[in-house]
Amino acid sequence: MSTPFWIAGKPVTSDLTTVVRHSFDGSEAGSHYVPSTSDIEAAVQAAHDVREEAATQPAHVRAAALDHVSRTVGARTEEFAQLITAESGKPLKWARGEVGRAASTFRWAAEEARRFSGELQRLDTDPGGTGRLALVRRVPKGPVLGITPFNFPLNLVAHKVAPAIAVGAPIVLKPAPATPLTALALGEILAATDLPAGSWSILPVGNEASARLVTDPRLPVVSFTGSVPVGWGIRDSVPRKHVALELGGNAAVLVCPDWTDLDFAAQRIATFAMYQAGQSCISVQRVYAHADVFEELTERVLAQVSALGVGDPRAAGTDVGPLINVAAAERVESWVDAAVAAGGKLRAGGTRDGATVAPTVLTGVPESADVMAEEVFGPVVSISPVASIDEGLRLINDSRFGLQAGVFTKDLATAFDVSAKLQVGGVVIGDVPSFRADQMPYGGVKDSGVGREGPASAMADFTEERVTILTGLTL
Repeated sequence: MSTPFWIAGKPVTSDLTTVVRHSFDGSEAGSHYVPSTSDIEAAVQAAHDVREEAATQPAHVRAAALDHVSRTVGARTEEFAQLITAESGKPLKWARGEVGRAASTFRWAAEEARRFSGELQRLDTDPGGTGRLALVRRVPKGPVLGITPFNFPLNLVAHKVAPAIAVGAPIVLKPAPATPLTALALGEILAATDLPAGSWSILPVGNEASARLVTDPRLPVVSFTGSVPVGWGIRDSVPRKHVALELGGNAAVLVCPDWTDLDFAAQRIATFAMYQAGQSCISVQRVYAHADVFEELTERVLAQVSALGVGDPRAAGTDVGPLINVAAAERVESWVDAAVAAGGKLRAGGTRDGATVAPTVLTGVPESADVMAEEVFGPVVSISPVASIDEGLRLINDSRFGLQAGVFTKDLATAFDVSAKLQVGGVVIGDVPSFRADQMPYGGVKDSGVGREGPASAMADFTEERVTILTGLTL
């Protein structure tokens, strides 16, 4: 039986269905009804119509809805994890982790909704403001269009939906065509809340339908997570809208000469270069190791990579599963081949079986190769020696991306120095760049995007200041 989509909080069917298939073996993960042009119109109009009611809804109603979603998602962890694995090919161990993170994202948004209060500003600092007090509040800019990618089909949906609900902004969500079933299942939970009709809709439409949604003036805010060319294309197409972009990167690690626990560094690098088949915006892609530790670190990374379980993501021992489809795997394979042809040395992996690419380690790769200069989005890591910390910083910054970086050092002065010099949105000291706490501001610079996620940050992004000036007061 096909899964309905959601318009204004209600399940809807249509004349057209599509099948979602497992990327590992092509088995059917499920099917869903596809919205028509009139369905899309109904969802957008419903968001537009409810915008004032949603914006003035009491905080306790928004928070209660978010708490309900958080609790229910947590209670249905295994169900959601199985669904994520079925439609994305993500190993179950990582899918379960994603569900836990999504529950936390909704919980954080509930807490932020309760304290989203604004501030008071006294204006009698100059004679003309005597007796005056300003109340500065944030109000929704309007309905939000949320567009999410395939690699985190639940938690990245949560990072669009939860902050929108928290501030009272209606949201029309377009999940990735490859992984819509998880978002549609979330709709079942949202439907049990007391949010007004029109507060949310979930439209599993193809990417060709995005342009119409992006340009619709009734959706003044666009929050997009996905590829670089699509994201900046969206921003260029609607210069008068507020557009937030999270566009990925080619995350780098710097291992400083003072770092002595190479086993820990190697384990973290191997795990988070290959987890989710490298399909994470902050997956470890480039490693710059000081010459003093380069050889030893490389050998330990190779040992850790060789111990990873590769195969069916539904199996308990699988660490690395397939990419989202065969075409993605073929692209990664071609990039690895090109890196070797350019002089790089293949130390592990480099083979492909259908949509699965073996965990791959390269050394001696030129900085101009795609596996260094672009976002691989596959289980590939390149390790290079550097003569100094400054050389490592220069190479990390010599990139059009700037999402997060990881620096292994125990020296406090070095930690502050690299944090000041690295041109990225986040610097992780003592670990890989793949760490993300869902309540923290998260986003990049340069081609990695604009704006920040995390419930509080996104809530600020979805709203604007409104000032109410009170007059004739004794302060």
